[in-house]
Amino acid sequence: MNDKYAPTEIEAAARQYWTERDAYRVGQDQSKPKFYACSMLPYPSGKLHMGHVRNYTINDMLTRQLRMKGYNVLMPMGWDAFGLPAENAAMKGKVPPAQWTYSNIATMKGQMQAMGLAIDWSREVATCSPEYYRWNQWLFLKMLEKGIAERRTQVVNWDPVDQTVLANEQVIDGRGWRSGALVEKREIPGYYLKITDYAEELLSAVANPEDKNYLKGWPERVRLMQENWIGKSQGVRFAFPHEIKGADGQLIQDGKLYVFTTRADTIMGVTFCAVAPEHPLATHAAAGNPGLAAFIEECKQGGTTEAELATQEKKGQPTGLFVTHPLTGAQVEVWVGNYVLMSYGDGAVMGVPAHDERDFAFAKKYGIAIQQVVAVQGQTFSTESWADWYGDKQQGLCVNSGVLDGLTHKQAVDKVAELVAAKGLGEKKTTWRLRDWGISRQRYWGTPIPIIHCESCGPVPVPEKDLPVVLPEDCIPDGSGNPLNKRADFLNVECPSCGKPARRETDTMDTFVDSSWYFMRYCDAHNHEAMVGEGTAYWMRSGAAMDQYIGGIEHAILHLLYARFWTKVMRDMGLVQMDEPFQQLLTQGMVLKGAFFQKPEGGGKNYFWEHEVDVQTNERGHIVGGTLKADGSPLEYEMTTMSKSKNNGVDPQDLINTYGADTARLFVMFASPPEQTLEWNDAGVDGAHRFLKRVWALGAKHAEALRAAGNPLDPASLNDAAKTLRREVHLVLKQVSHDYERMQYNTVVSGCMKLLNALEAFKPTAEAADAAVLREGLSVLLRALYPACPHITHAMWQALGYAAAQGDLLDAPWPVVDEAALEQDEVELMLQVNGKLRGAIKVPAAADAAAIEAAALASPDFTKFAEGKPAKKVIVVKGRLVNVVV
Repeated sequence: MNDKYAPTEIEAAARQYWTERDAYRVGQDQSKPKFYACSMLPYPSGKLHMGHVRNYTINDMLTRQLRMKGYNVLMPMGWDAFGLPAENAAMKGKVPPAQWTYSNIATMKGQMQAMGLAIDWSREVATCSPEYYRWNQWLFLKMLEKGIAERRTQVVNWDPVDQTVLANEQVIDGRGWRSGALVEKREIPGYYLKITDYAEELLSAVANPEDKNYLKGWPERVRLMQENWIGKSQGVRFAFPHEIKGADGQLIQDGKLYVFTTRADTIMGVTFCAVAPEHPLATHAAAGNPGLAAFIEECKQGGTTEAELATQEKKGQPTGLFVTHPLTGAQVEVWVGNYVLMSYGDGAVMGVPAHDERDFAFAKKYGIAIQQVVAVQGQTFSTESWADWYGDKQQGLCVNSGVLDGLTHKQAVDKVAELVAAKGLGEKKTTWRLRDWGISRQRYWGTPIPIIHCESCGPVPVPEKDLPVVLPEDCIPDGSGNPLNKRADFLNVECPSCGKPARRETDTMDTFVDSSWYFMRYCDAHNHEAMVGEGTAYWMRSGAAMDQYIGGIEHAILHLLYARFWTKVMRDMGLVQMDEPFQQLLTQGMVLKGAFFQKPEGGGKNYFWEHEVDVQTNERGHIVGGTLKADGSPLEYEMTTMSKSKNNGVDPQDLINTYGADTARLFVMFASPPEQTLEWNDAGVDGAHRFLKRVWALGAKHAEALRAAGNPLDPASLNDAAKTLRREVHLVLKQVSHDYERMQYNTVVSGCMKLLNALEAFKPTAEAADAAVLREGLSVLLRALYPACPHITHAMWQALGYAAAQGDLLDAPWPVVDEAALEQDEVELMLQVNGKLRGAIKVPAAADAAAIEAAALASPDFTKFAEGKPAKKVIVVKGRLVNVVV
């Protein structure tokens, strides 16, 4: 082998070797245990970033090591290829989204291949391919048949200039991100999937350890995030009666304003009710109140999600309408609140300022009465400032509440439920924060919804024989709405039911549909007859079927929740046998890197590349700031997520071109445990490269002796130095094997570094036994390091003759710890005199307490520090120390 480590040539040759042998294609091998390891599929944005490198290297290390342990391992890859970014890029570049997408896929696939990932590319899928999305359409139609999918109206953000629906993140300060027009709230028809039908089952597997499907292999915080998102609440739904009539002379909503609350114990503290801007009472009140009508229009330009409403300023206006308190008969004023969502519950809430922090702030702002109805012994209530105990339902008893006085929270809730039920105004009820999944998107680049609209027949499902409904790939969005509405060849069809001229649905599916089952399609990527088949039955055959799923914490809620729901629907249709899709989940940490910035007067941050900066460091060499080379202006410095927008990104391809893929892989594995954030460090990359050069140099230095050392190792023939080396090798191997099992790959790498140090320090003699122990030690190092750095280890394995004896490194057996090698003839014990460390003694490993005591008393160190005093007591801690008390 060459003396010099040349990663470019080494890595190209290794990849060619694997490609020629189709090394990563796997099938359904019943003779081996299967293991399915999958990373969340990427969006083809153009280039890989270091977060991708980290994610896929984690998966690759798992895959390669398990294959060495005899598993049949699947590591597939695909592309989450539909979505809005492609449309935005198309408008900017004036090219079809399909052209942009496929070009990016080719680029990113090439980068993945350059990383040496053990991906079975024969299973590659792109969600924008008709072969893939036909099954989105097929299952959607099956959901329609079974009532899991249904058509109803939804409130959306409408850009009146671009004539399109905007996602919430595209609304900036109430205006469309592109046109700048004031966004309107509109109710339009769309399709919903009844995920709420599965709410109890979805919740139980993340919240109930006794559930047979409990996801104990998931991070606790992910389970908690899902539990909170599903949001099961048990309380009371009751009505405030009223006599308010609409223009038709009928009581609005049958004369009952319904609310739901988990704090029915505070019902006597209600001083107002708030309704959503779209509520019928709000609409009725606004008809004769121009100021209120204007406020409602203002509210319609706000957010449509709980997250948005939680952060915006809480505003309201009185309607002049009153409803009746169901227990006291008091008149309660109705307000319109911008923080109340019509899509949640009944679109109305009861206001209890004394015991709800949001209501407290609202009441203070608008001068609404605050009435204490819960008291805690030893605490004094004040209407001037909020105290946390005001809202704690676990403390206190009811006060100022008539028949509820003196009751605990639970007792009061039960009593209120009894009282309102007796009046026919309410009952106990369980509600869910989870809402049905609206999948209709007024966008072009997505899966066409397979519906045909007929004036005579209404919405008609596309016949199964006509699937897929193929999306034209030559459209170029121009910002004036969905381009499918201008495509006569797509729009105009015959009604499948009556044969009359009809019109295709131009809405496309939410891209979360695409990512809800792709991991199953990998198993049957080329099955043209069915959505899933034998492949899925083999690779996903256990109770929670994928063995290991890897991806970012940002997908902890929606993607994972939708995938779980989709799996249960497929189960109930008899397509799969599993209840949960992902057995183990690893959420890898973000990649962070320092960034230099200035804060302009208008707000925000302007970022600069490090090469534009004169960097300033403190006395410990840590970066604290800098000045801009162009004009000397001061810059601030922060450790933040690595991204192009912050001018602190690192292009993986540049890293590969400079150092090689193995260096990039090694650094991202060594710098931090997989689930924790990784702080980028250029010096650390240099260190990783130097380590690999040392590994190569060790092999080159001993190449001749290693190739010649063909005889089996005889432990009995080893000298002391060789025994010491072999013990260190097997100690490290034991720890590294354990670290692989728990996916702590940073300590795997540190173990390999310890192993290299030991091998470098060994000075072999001309004895054949020394060459044999060195050969064994390097064999262990190459196999332990291989999953992280497959190229260099493959090359050395071949060059040093290991392949001839043990086959390709790809399928070489994982080394087994020789427990006998860990045994020692002698052990060293620390010697203490009166509890202070005074030296050490060596004794036979099998020495008993009496022999150890004798050796301690006879040692020169004891004689020196005892100063002639006799031993009063000798304490032996076997394997560690001996303490002599004088």
